[in-house]
Amino acid sequence: MKEIAGSKVVVLGGTAGVGLETACQFAEQGAKVVILGRNDERGDKACEAVRNRAGGASVNFIKVDAMYVDDVIKAEANARHLMGGIDTLVCSTGPSQPPRLLQNIPIHSLQDRINEIIMPPILMVHAVLPAMRMQNHGVIINVASDAAKIATPGETLVGAAMAAIVMFSRTVALEEKRHKIRVNLLTPSLIANTPGSELIFAEEFSAKLFEKASKLAHLGIVEPEDLAAAALFLASPVARKMTGQSLSINGGISVG
Repeated sequence: MKEIAGSKVVVLGGTAGVGLETACQFAEQGAKVVILGRNDERGDKACEAVRNRAGGASVNFIKVDAMYVDDVIKAEANARHLMGGIDTLVCSTGPSQPPRLLQNIPIHSLQDRINEIIMPPILMVHAVLPAMRMQNHGVIINVASDAAKIATPGETLVGAAMAAIVMFSRTVALEEKRHKIRVNLLTPSLIANTPGSELIFAEEFSAKLFEKASKLAHLGIVEPEDLAAAALFLASPVARKMTGQSLSINGGISVG
């Protein structure tokens, strides 16, 4: 991973879970890191955690609500100014609500639930592309979900939104390959020790759903370290010929 050293990495959703672990692993390899998130206190703690893992790491936090265009444009410009460019963008955001049957989701909240999943990675990807085109290289890694590939009761909205992220990413990969910009995805299922897993097991319906799924993970329940290691691989020259690909890392829960 020596080629990662000195690279400039932005992690959206980097204050916890997969995003934080990804920031730590990139920093451990010598990358400069900017963490993007909505909460200053969590951002400061995340930067401290990265420095504790990687002594002397170059890591900064920028507050952003990636649901808003102006916030995203400003955050991208600030991150690029801090590091002198952006080589890699990792988007690791997700839903704020646990899985629920569609009939139990109020119709007036549908648009908000969809938008909170779809818009952050779409806006952030759009924001980083102009500078990546100018430098004629870049790596984008979007963390979506196996719900994009496998229909599951309780994940009507999550599945629809994640499928949109997958198709968006694959199409951007085709459009931008001429600029040496690679776009790939990670699509996990259940991830232990994350805010998302806490959300899932906080309600009876979603807890039962994922307890059943976890019994199929004969290779072990996926942890943030597994996704972060895959992100490092996708960002490295080892994956220089890969773009538009969606990697399911789920411990064997499903194949697809």
